[in-house]
Amino acid sequence: MALCSVRKARECWSFIRALHKGPAATPAPQKDSVERVFSGIQPTGIPHLGNYLGAIESWVKLQEEYDTVLYSIVDFHSITIPQDPSVLQQSILDMTAVLLACGINPEKSILFQQSQVSEHTQLSWILTCMVRLPRLQHLHQWKAKAARQKHDGTVGLLTYPVLQAADILCYKSTHVPVGEDQVQHMELVQDLARSFNQKYGEFFPLPKSILTSMKKVKSLRDPSAKMSKSDPDKLATVGITDSPEEIVQKFRKAVTDFTSEVTYEPESRAGVSNMVAIHAAVSGLSVEEVVRSSAGMDTARYKLLVADAVIEKFAPIRSEIEKLKMDKDHLKKVLHVGSAKAKELAYPVFEQVKKLVGIL
Repeated sequence: MALCSVRKARECWSFIRALHKGPAATPAPQKDSVERVFSGIQPTGIPHLGNYLGAIESWVKLQEEYDTVLYSIVDFHSITIPQDPSVLQQSILDMTAVLLACGINPEKSILFQQSQVSEHTQLSWILTCMVRLPRLQHLHQWKAKAARQKHDGTVGLLTYPVLQAADILCYKSTHVPVGEDQVQHMELVQDLARSFNQKYGEFFPLPKSILTSMKKVKSLRDPSAKMSKSDPDKLATVGITDSPEEIVQKFRKAVTDFTSEVTYEPESRAGVSNMVAIHAAVSGLSVEEVVRSSAGMDTARYKLLVADAVIEKFAPIRSEIEKLKMDKDHLKKVLHVGSAKAKELAYPVFEQVKKLVGIL
């Protein structure tokens, strides 16, 4: 009994001392030290040679270089222009197959479908309420696309750079691989992150651009323009899944000039220089090595040499794409699992954003 009384007395004194001490101090929040890469690609047609060399190839390498890497098939972005629903559904699966075949590994990165993670659009609305209309109207891509569509440019087309910013920020991404034409949009992302931090306290990191070492691949028919999926001239663009015969035909018809020697002079010989840049990129050689190995060869023969190098590069990828496209259930599972992983990262970030903004 006496022992029991002593124990109770000790417990009482411990309780009283705890009351006098007050609640335990909350540890100061630690800044995120994780480096996180985010990038997205629209599911609008099979990627072409320029997409592969300018983006996808570097995506594969980044899987080995950063802690967390997220790659999104940004289907919401694709509907800024009208899409056939059945075609879009198939295109999402086709793009998944392409990325897997090119080397995107779901064990090393998170491959997911944008529309399956609702935090993207929710954060986009909050950021939209922070950006001024003229800021979006001054973006080069809006001006160019609105000019082409005249008075048919939609609000979605105007505001999609804000959704793009939300795509990046809802994971607190630190790095974003971009091409030269996306630098202005990255400035908007950084401005929005900075504005949010100034208003609500330091929260978002300011993401840095990772510029691809490969410059824009030019159209085979017009070396002053970049290669594009939407080019009306079918000979201008080389698709990843093009047959060897199609690739040979396109390179045979590629625009060069009247000088037969192979040189690299982008300013004065854009067509031939485009051939050299493509050859170097797909072979892994330097531009200087390519030019040196092509000494004495005329441009007609050289174009076929480049075609062979592209065929060799894409042959295993093309074969793997065809195999993957036959298993739709597998492709859907990859996206489902990836989207669940992405949501695990995005959900807590957006919950914090809501608290900061004042949303219950």
